[in-house]
Amino acid sequence: GVALAQDRGTGDEAKSLVAKGLAHVKAVGTAKAFEEFSAKDGKWTNKDLYIVVIGFNGEVLAHGTNKALIGKTMMEVKDANGKAFTRDMIELAKSKGSGWTDYMFTNPATKKVEPKSTYSERIPGFDGLLGVGIYKG
Repeated sequence: GVALAQDRGTGDEAKSLVAKGLAHVKAVGTAKAFEEFSAKDGKWTNKDLYIVVIGFNGEVLAHGTNKALIGKTMMEVKDANGKAFTRDMIELAKSKGSGWTDYMFTNPATKKVEPKSTYSERIPGFDGLLGVGIYKG
C-alpha cells in the first residue's frame, strides 16, 4: 500500500494543480491552455492527478487522460450511485466559485470504480470550470 499511496495525489496537490492551470489559462488563453491540458506530454499531470475543463453547458473542453471525452456533454452522466456529478460540479462553481464534489468514478490506473473527489474552480471570465480530482479508494 505504501507505493500506491505515493502514486496518488493529495487534496493539496489537486488544489495546487488547479491554481497552476488557472494561471496558465490567464497567461495563454483558453484555446491554447485547453489543448495543452489534454496533451499526452505529462506537463499537466502529477501522479494520478490531471486537469479537466468543463463548460457550464456540461461539455468537456479539456481532459488530461481521455481525449475521447472532449466535445462530449456530460451534464446527465451519473456515477454508480446515480449522482449527476458533472451537474453538481457546475452548480458548485456557479454558486460558490470553487469547492469539492464527491462521486464514484473509474480510476484509469486500477480500472476499478472508486470514490473520487474533484476540486474545481470557476475560470474567471469564462463560462466553465477547471478541476482536478483525487481517488480516495
